[in-house]
Amino acid sequence: MTGRGSFEKVTSVDVARLAGVSQSAVSRVFTPGASASAKTAAKVRKAAELLGYRPNVLARAMMTGRSRIVGVVVAYLENQFYPLALELLSRALQDRGYHILVFMAGNSTDKIAEVMAELLDYQVDGIVTASVAMSNDLAARCSAAGIPVVMFNRGQDDLRLSEVTSDNVAGGRRAAEFLAAGGHQRIAHIMGWQGSSTGRDRAAGFRAGLAACGLAPFAMVDGEYSRERAAAVARDLFKGPAHPDAIFVGNDHMAFAVVDALRHELGLRIPKDVSIVGYDDVPMAAWPSYALTTIRQSVEPMVAATVEAILGQIEGDRTPRRIRIDGPLIVRRSARIPEGYVP
Repeated sequence: MTGRGSFEKVTSVDVARLAGVSQSAVSRVFTPGASASAKTAAKVRKAAELLGYRPNVLARAMMTGRSRIVGVVVAYLENQFYPLALELLSRALQDRGYHILVFMAGNSTDKIAEVMAELLDYQVDGIVTASVAMSNDLAARCSAAGIPVVMFNRGQDDLRLSEVTSDNVAGGRRAAEFLAAGGHQRIAHIMGWQGSSTGRDRAAGFRAGLAACGLAPFAMVDGEYSRERAAAVARDLFKGPAHPDAIFVGNDHMAFAVVDALRHELGLRIPKDVSIVGYDDVPMAAWPSYALTTIRQSVEPMVAATVEAILGQIEGDRTPRRIRIDGPLIVRRSARIPEGYVP
């Protein structure tokens, strides 16, 4: 028996008939986590291949109440950290029998509310937000709909929400202490967007780290996680007679723009004239043209923790998890290395 005409849809009944098994056996073979003997599975898959059968995932979702889809809301993808995180997240969820549905949203409350409403319409099993702020109202709506939410690389005070971030306070402190140990006295911080927990926490850690070394920040200016804004801030910092001898930049995405502006527009030597430290350790940070010293966001353990958190909640453990993952300082050539420094 071969496949049908192009306008006739093959059903699980057809597969069951050809394989000589029950329709429920076909359903079990194509349901992740369901039990079927190796012999039955082999017969069913062979029959399905001959007939060109593909299971109707949406129909199964309607019957079981589980779509096995996790919605992912991303604020922006310009930052090289997020495409990598999305790829790892997608692979990790696929390994567990889930798929992702990606929606883009800015950080405006109205846009996020619109996207979240769409995700609820798609009957996703859970939602991961990547660098997107959640209002208390949105959190309440998701909770009322029985849809768990995990925030990735963003924190919030709402204790109903799980969150997975790097230890941003510790990272900011580590950057400040490293620059101070290198003998710098005029250390500026081009901050990540101060409307985000990541930007605020890195800035708080930076202040605390400098204070512990007996220093005050030379300047702290919001770079808004924007390349253009960060480059403009860097130019402004060097306009007057007094200027920084080191800059901690709130993420690598901005740090690359700062390096380019200082080198190619102002003719400064890095690190001889000014040291630069970033945050994230995206692959581009290791490129010889940047060789950026930076705080690593350990993306693989962050993604693994996010997957465990969202699937744990989907499968019934609704206890919110607040996970902080520490990341090391990765020393390259963009910042002066303190004498006797040992990683």
